[in-house]
Amino acid sequence: MAITAALVKELRERTGSGMMECKKTLVETNGDIEAAIELMRKNGLAKADKKADRIAAEGAIIVARSDDGKQAVLVEVNCETDFVAKGDAFQDFSNAVAAVALNSGAASAEALAAAEFSAGVSVEERRKELIAKIGENITVRRVARATSNGVVGAYLHGSRIGVLVSLDGGNDELARDIAMHIAASKPECVSEEQVSAELIAKEKEIFMAQAAESGKPAEIIEKMVVGRIAKFLKEITLVGQPFVKNPDQTVAQLLKENKASVTGFQRLEVGEGIEKKVENFVEEVMAQAKGA
Repeated sequence: MAITAALVKELRERTGSGMMECKKTLVETNGDIEAAIELMRKNGLAKADKKADRIAAEGAIIVARSDDGKQAVLVEVNCETDFVAKGDAFQDFSNAVAAVALNSGAASAEALAAAEFSAGVSVEERRKELIAKIGENITVRRVARATSNGVVGAYLHGSRIGVLVSLDGGNDELARDIAMHIAASKPECVSEEQVSAELIAKEKEIFMAQAAESGKPAEIIEKMVVGRIAKFLKEITLVGQPFVKNPDQTVAQLLKENKASVTGFQRLEVGEGIEKKVENFVEEVMAQAKGA
C-alpha cells in the first residue's frame, strides 16, 4: 500500500511523533494506521523502560485548584534537562496530569499513575508515550493535596516551587500571601506543638555543648539555652516567623488580625532530595577520545 503524505500527517497528529518515525511505522504496518498506532505505543513502552534509570531532576511543579477554592493539588513532574522542562510537550503533559490529579482524587504518585489520562489511556501509559517522543526520562514523582472548609491558597514561584496552604477563616488574598511566605521562608511546621520532642532535645544538647564553652555558671547557661531554643522554634515554625511582606509582624499576628488560622500546608520544590549527577565536561571528552 502506498504511504501517502496525508496518511503520515494523520498519524503525526494522532501520536505527536516525528514524520520519519510515522512513515517508517506505516511502512512496517503496510499503511494500517490503527496497527501503526499500536506498534508505536509498544515501541514507546520499550524505549521508556530503557530510560527508566536515567536521573530526572529537572521539571516543574504544577498546581490545579478547584473552582470553589476548597481543594487543590501540587504535582511534581520531572525530566532530565531544563530545555525539555520548558517545552510545550512537557508543559502540556504536566498541566494535564495536575488536572487529572485534582479530579481523580489521587493522593499519591502511584494512584495518579493508574488514573485515566484520556479515554482508555492511563497517566502511566501517556508518560511512557511522551518519553518515546522526546527522548528523555520523565517521572511523575510527587502529589500533594490540600482541602479546607475555608480556603486553600496556592502559590507558584516560577515553576520550581509550589505551595498549598489550608486556612480556616481569612480569604483568597490572605491564603496566597501565606503561601508566598512559605515558599520563601520554608517553615518546617505550622506551630511549636508540631515540633517533635526528639528534635527539641537534640537541639538543646547542641546548644548546651556550645554554651558550656563560654565558661559561665550553670544557671546562666540554662537561661542561654532556653533563649536559644525559643529562637530556634520561632525560626522553624510558620506562625513564629516574621511575615515576608512585613517583617515587623509575625505570621501569627497577621493571622490573628484577620481572624484566621492555618490548618496545614504543603511545599514542593523541583528535584529536592534527588542526587544529581555532576558532569565533568573535560573528563567526558577525554574519555570519549580515548575510546575512539
